Amino acid sequence: MKELIKKLNLPEEVLSIIQNSKKAIVAKSQEELLELSYGSAENDEFDVSYEVKGKGTVLEATVNRCKNGAVVNYPEDYMRRRDPDCLIVADELGTDKPQYKDIYKTEFEPLRQETFEWLKEQEIIILPFMSGGKEYGYESLLIAPLNAAFFAYAVADIQGFVNIDEIPDGFTPKAIVYLAPPFRHTHFNGKQVVIHKRSKELHEVFSYNLYPGPSAKKGIYGVLLNIGEKEGWTTVHASTVKVITPYDNELVILHEGASGGGKSEMTEDIHRELDGRIILGTNTVTGEKNYIEIVDTCEVQPVTDDMALCHPKMQNDSHKLVVQDAEQGWFLRLDNIKKYGSSPKYESIIVQPSEKLLFFNLDGLPNATCLPWEHTLDSDGTPCPNPRVIIPRKMIPGIVSKPVEVDVRSFGVRVPPCTKENPSYGIIGLFHILPPALAWLWRLVAPRGYNNPSVTATKGMTSEGVGSYWPFATGKKVTQANLLLDQIRKSTHTRYVLIPNQHIGAYEVGFMPEWIAREYIARRGSAKFKQELLTEARCKLLGYCQTSLKLDGHYIRKAFLQPEMQSEVGLEGYDKGAKILTDFFKEELVQYNTEELDPLGRQIIECFIRDGSLEEYCDIIPMRF
Repeated sequence: MKELIKKLNLPEEVLSIIQNSKKAIVAKSQEELLELSYGSAENDEFDVSYEVKGKGTVLEATVNRCKNGAVVNYPEDYMRRRDPDCLIVADELGTDKPQYKDIYKTEFEPLRQETFEWLKEQEIIILPFMSGGKEYGYESLLIAPLNAAFFAYAVADIQGFVNIDEIPDGFTPKAIVYLAPPFRHTHFNGKQVVIHKRSKELHEVFSYNLYPGPSAKKGIYGVLLNIGEKEGWTTVHASTVKVITPYDNELVILHEGASGGGKSEMTEDIHRELDGRIILGTNTVTGEKNYIEIVDTCEVQPVTDDMALCHPKMQNDSHKLVVQDAEQGWFLRLDNIKKYGSSPKYESIIVQPSEKLLFFNLDGLPNATCLPWEHTLDSDGTPCPNPRVIIPRKMIPGIVSKPVEVDVRSFGVRVPPCTKENPSYGIIGLFHILPPALAWLWRLVAPRGYNNPSVTATKGMTSEGVGSYWPFATGKKVTQANLLLDQIRKSTHTRYVLIPNQHIGAYEVGFMPEWIAREYIARRGSAKFKQELLTEARCKLLGYCQTSLKLDGHYIRKAFLQPEMQSEVGLEGYDKGAKILTDFFKEELVQYNTEELDPLGRQIIECFIRDGSLEEYCDIIPMRF
């Protein structure tokens, strides 16, 4: 431990935790971290539990040793997915987020010190890592109870393990994560709570729960967003792929969206039936299935899965946004893998990995192979909608590790079915081409959408907030809105599209629209969309839609391009859905139209409020068709 203290430049409070704890361990390999997750070498099953005043021993999680990795399960359904309202800010640096002193009518400092004292009473594990990656990232540290070593393993896999022997002297953390699970019972009525305390030199993250989504992953996202606010850049909430067509043309697509918006799915190969056919959509009224044939599909080389770092050191003079993955491992949701053969690429990685993996919410029996389609059952007997696995980037075939220039930015939205009898905002066609100004508005509102599997509750159509990363940010919405607008304004050669998932009108489509759009857009390469094949969408928020779309020799039915042409929807159902969507945007955009907003942004919002034309949006920021 003296070696660690010598190498790390730590605050006195952190040194006191390390020096006064019952035991402090720094793992020198990820294999050692994994073994620590089981409690001992003899354990095949390990209970992660804590003594909680007034409750006795509380079981927080179980860890099972499987052939292909460690499987973590939580006794409570609530702990199996991220609570979207768990982030609280406890500092005076300016924020639009809920503040600790306002919620609890007291200062955070006493609880902060109580957390430090609790950690001193524990055996602890210390993990150095880099927030944002080794090349452009920032020095960071995790301090956690030793019996929650699986949490440290998750951080090491997602953020990138740093061997203490390879750290130069003077490693100065810009962020520190403290893990104290029992405090959710003693102080927060069993709720997931993650408290951010920022200063000019250090960003502290206090994780009072054991599900890694809000802290090990999204908490570090908040750290990067905070650093970006200070330095004038941001990390977008997006997956990115380099798409190579059967004719060796290359195109980079960056796909943004709220949780459940199809980011991970953009990195997947197009899903087929066992006989090779592709189901474009299934009519929810008649049950009719619509098929499309694509013989040769594009090769997909993943770049980012969820967090795309847009660091200013990467930008160049291409007039395109340049991104690189902000993570070293992907926290993949497996709810779409319901049977063998659903996703052969990932099934192969997961079932026979080159190194042990970490699973969540899967039915992994000790000493057996954990299978990605065997999801843990919630208390009501239904499969947990948020089964997860962390896969290191190096294990993903064709992964691209260098910065890439983005040709097309797409935005994904989960939508419900729409019919004239039950109208909804499910009026988005297969894909729409957006003027940059409209693309910015979609990133301000970022609808969370229908039946979201990633969070604890979805109340119809709600906003994920600016950039779709607002649940993880700690600062001000207008600041992030300005950063995104500046990004769009500078990226004049990047184009924008909008893609729905789950439904198009009355058709259930899953994530097929983004796979079909990816195939079509990639085949066009750098070619502009032909204006004679575009028409203004009936709802102006949706920009332009295709009047005809031919892919691999087959035409897509117009009913998928323009949902108002579906007999189940019609103009009546479409227009009611358009009003739902437009009214929702009007409610959400009011908060941004302030003096702090960039004047160009105010011009765009005012254009929307007065129902401006698409031509006006194109005049505000020119559009490359």
